[in-house]
Amino acid sequence: MKRLALLFLLICSGTSLFSSGVAMAADTKPSSVSIPISTGLVGSNNSAKVYFLDLPSGVTSQSIKTGTLKYNGSNETVGGVTVENGKIKVTLKGTANTKVISGVQGYRGSYGEDFLVYPGNSIWRYSDGRRWQINEYDESTNGMKTYDKSGDDGQMPSANPPHVVVSAAPPMDTSYLKWYNGSKTEDIDSSAIIQSTIKPNFTKGSPQLKETPKFKNGRVIVNYYIPYYGDKTYLTYIDQKEDATHPLVGYATGRMFEVKAYYYLTADAKVTTYSYGGNITFDYSPPDQATLNGTATLEKPSPNPIKLEGSKVDVKINVKGELLGYVDSSNIEEWVFYAKEKNGTAKADMKKEYSKLLTASKSFDYSIPASRVVNDNFKQDYTLTVVIRFKRPVVTKTGTITSLEQSMEVSAGVYKKDNPVSYPSVPSTPTKPEGKPPIARITAPKYIKAGSDMMVYGGNSSDPDGYITDYAWGTPGAEGGIENTARGYVWYTRDKVGETFPITLTVVDNDGMIGSTSTEVTVIEPRPAADLEISGSLKQNRKTTLTNSSSSPTRFPIIKSRTQVTISAVSGGTNADIKYSGSLAELESKDVLFKKPGKYRATIHVENTAGYASDKEITFDIVPDESPVAYFAMPIGAYRDPTNENKAVISIDDMSFSSDKDNIIKRIWEYRYDSNNNGSFTDEGWVQFSNENKTRLNLELYQVGKYEVRVTVIEEFGQPTIEDFVTDTDRLRTSSEATQNVIERIVEVNNRPPEVDWDF
Repeated sequence: MKRLALLFLLICSGTSLFSSGVAMAADTKPSSVSIPISTGLVGSNNSAKVYFLDLPSGVTSQSIKTGTLKYNGSNETVGGVTVENGKIKVTLKGTANTKVISGVQGYRGSYGEDFLVYPGNSIWRYSDGRRWQINEYDESTNGMKTYDKSGDDGQMPSANPPHVVVSAAPPMDTSYLKWYNGSKTEDIDSSAIIQSTIKPNFTKGSPQLKETPKFKNGRVIVNYYIPYYGDKTYLTYIDQKEDATHPLVGYATGRMFEVKAYYYLTADAKVTTYSYGGNITFDYSPPDQATLNGTATLEKPSPNPIKLEGSKVDVKINVKGELLGYVDSSNIEEWVFYAKEKNGTAKADMKKEYSKLLTASKSFDYSIPASRVVNDNFKQDYTLTVVIRFKRPVVTKTGTITSLEQSMEVSAGVYKKDNPVSYPSVPSTPTKPEGKPPIARITAPKYIKAGSDMMVYGGNSSDPDGYITDYAWGTPGAEGGIENTARGYVWYTRDKVGETFPITLTVVDNDGMIGSTSTEVTVIEPRPAADLEISGSLKQNRKTTLTNSSSSPTRFPIIKSRTQVTISAVSGGTNADIKYSGSLAELESKDVLFKKPGKYRATIHVENTAGYASDKEITFDIVPDESPVAYFAMPIGAYRDPTNENKAVISIDDMSFSSDKDNIIKRIWEYRYDSNNNGSFTDEGWVQFSNENKTRLNLELYQVGKYEVRVTVIEEFGQPTIEDFVTDTDRLRTSSEATQNVIERIVEVNNRPPEVDWDF
């Protein structure tokens, strides 16, 4: 099974595991291969699968009429059915169904890893050396409580706290929570968990626990014995003297007594399952004369490449020959198999098979010594040949033959760089699991534009019982490649548009165990993405910035001279109300000002060097500049003061404001006096008494009668503007006559009445 998995992985990654060669035939026959039936697959990684299907016996990849390849089944295909590396390749979308799974398990970081908490209490001895303060959790209040109890050991000072049961309740730990359905290979996405069904389950704990812990108030509540349990088995404790909040005098001291409690979670999950099945039908031309089909399969090392451990790496290659279009096995004299290190000086290894069979195979064993691996990465190529010899000459269309021969090549890789990656997850526990393989995970987009750099990330891969040491990537069809690191960048050329390529990852942990996974990416047209961004306050007479945020694949940049941008009025304003300096040609960023509020539209057209174009339109609103609100408070009456030159002093507090966050920079204060006492001010003139932008001031009046007061406020822009396109008239002003009731703006000045005192 491991051999098959590795074979599939390396086919996807473009590593040469086998090669073959045949002669085409004239007649056409139908054939088919089945897709393994799979049901109930859970997880987003099962939503689509790539299948590489072995060809039926007697069929070669060159003999298949590729236009006749057809999938039959209930799944949806992604892309077409193709032939790659001597196998039929098809990508299927899983047929989705929904079901509820009861009792899925939640562990910390990986399958089988229980959560661990350390309930504990600090116990303090008083300075008198006899009494102990017992601290413990109170379930009824969900808080702490304390009580005092004398030591029961008869020593002075008391050597240990009294033998009691105390309660502790640390918060439940759900960090690194991951869900599984009964095995490490079937993980459940956290979004599928039905939250109301989550339940904690105690598994084990310290022997001093009195009873099974309770899960309540989001805590793990335990009752345990201190200072000893069982037959005088004393607990170890942590000295707490350094954590005292008050100076310790006399025999005072503090101790922390901790225990351990392990648990995991169970819940129900509503998951999407996927199923696969069907078959591939096709037509092929069977050979009409003797044809030799040869294949070579690398069985060791597995995985390939493999890390160098020890003095050498073992290599095992299986070479197979299949005679097609010929049935007289009695005329077979012998099969001959050759294997040789390519570019090496060693003599070729030869093996023979004398059985009268139409199919035969032999295996060859080699080794790569450590001395040959002088760099971090090393590849050894091998040339393999299979020959079949006949007793009597065989007649073919081109003449008679006495033998057929087919050559292939395979490669074995070795690396030695050891660069472990820190595993930012669960700390080790006393019962550390052993022999758990790592879990490979790939993060990559499903679609990528030709010419764009694509990051492929494997840093989410993990190892339950150690750390990842090596990453081996397979990116067939891609440019750039990824070294032995957790991440890298690849890209695809323009001629790959419309094709789907596998991306494979094999990770190796510090125990030498491997984990593999794969995904796919489809190359799409390298169209640019036209985009405009608008920023600023989007307000009348304020600076608004239009930014060209278009993008294009790195290797097909946007042609700057062909960028076209327009701005136009939709409603409320006109095109004449749009103000900016210069032109919008080749726009990267432009400051624009709108003289009137309303709805406006901006468009952009871009083209890239691949010949593709893109357009984008945005519509936005420019809000009006709101006028300030003028308002002030003052008394409705005042008396002249004989001690102050008969002046009446009116105290005024300004409460004017700008509703749209502009700044009031000037306040002009005025009054007018009803000189003929006719109750009207319209025939009176205004007198300015302050223009110092004061918000609190005094108005001094001398004459008896009524006065009307007003303030005119002038604002300055509270947001950036473009000074070339604004004038003083664009700074709004408001008089309190327009925004405040006249009754609130009138004050009456009177003489103070005389004071009368009766004296008998």
